[in-house]
Order: sequence, then structure tokens, then C-alpha cells
Amino acid sequence: MTNKFSFMQKIRNKIRIKGNNHTIILEDGATTNIKGSSINIKGNNHTLHIKKNTRIKNVNIQITGENCKIIIGNDVIVGYDSYLSSREVGTTLEIGDGAMLSKSAKVMTADGHPVYLNGEVINKARSIHIGKKVWIADNVTILKGVTIGDGSIVGINATLTKSIPNNVVATGNPATVKKEGISWEH
Repeated sequence: MTNKFSFMQKIRNKIRIKGNNHTIILEDGATTNIKGSSINIKGNNHTLHIKKNTRIKNVNIQITGENCKIIIGNDVIVGYDSYLSSREVGTTLEIGDGAMLSKSAKVMTADGHPVYLNGEVINKARSIHIGKKVWIADNVTILKGVTIGDGSIVGINATLTKSIPNNVVATGNPATVKKEGISWEH
């Protein structure tokens, strides 16, 4: 296990790591601001990779199962009470450079509990990819298998169940594309 949490990060956060062969990478830890968060890693062969200039405050990060990853890009902001989860086997939750997740965003590669039909799991976990410079507004839920294109916005209280392309605004429950060809600034 590579554990690169600084002494202060360990004091300011609740960090629980169980299992074997985990890789934890905090690029240039001095520029990564993690406070008041809960980080739970359980199982085997997981990766948590947080890149430079990232701000994570009061966030719940969970990686459970086998061979799962959470990769958070450079210059990312993850807002209060957000939940990031990569679960089951071989899923990846990736957040691109410059993305901004507002308060209470929920991003989950799995439903939380398996559902069976004739002895087979019918709700298998799937990876999530959030592109570069994506804005996720307050209370957005992003479900398994979704890709969000670069420069897109997901509006407040939306539930994203399907992928969206670059530079669009998606809103609603379930979210649908409302505007195309947009851009935005921090």
C-alpha cells in the first residue's frame, strides 16, 4: 500500500483503509486541500489518485470491492456533502481537470446492492467519466455508466442516467440535453 496522506491530512480527515495492495497518489500534496472528509477504502487492489490543486471539503469518498479506482484531475473542486463511490469489481470513477462539483453531488458506479434474476446480477456496476471543465450543480446525482463530455453543465437537482456530449447543458430527472454549443467560466 502506498499511503501518501500527510500528517495534517490524516488529522483533518477520517481515513480508513482496509485490505491489500492499494495505491494512493496525492500529486504535490502541498497543493491538494482535503479537509473534513471521510475516505474509506476496503477490499483489494484499489487506486485513489488525486492530482494537483484539488480542493475537497466535507466529502465522502468510498472505494470498495476489487480493483476499483477514483481519479480526480488537476484543479478540481468537490463541494460540501458530496459523495464519490467506486464499487464492486473493476470500476473507475474519473473526474477531469478543472471540473467543479457543487454541494451534495452524488456520483456512484454501482446501485449499492445487487439485484438478481435467475441467479444472475442484473444491475452490474459500470464506470463513470466526467470530462474536463464540467460543472455539476447542487444536488446532482450521476449514476453508473455515464460519461459527461468536456465543458458541459448538469443543472441543479438533476439525475443523470445517460451520457451527454461536450459543451451541453442537461437538466431534469432524468436529465436531458436542453442547450448545445455552450461554454462557461469559473
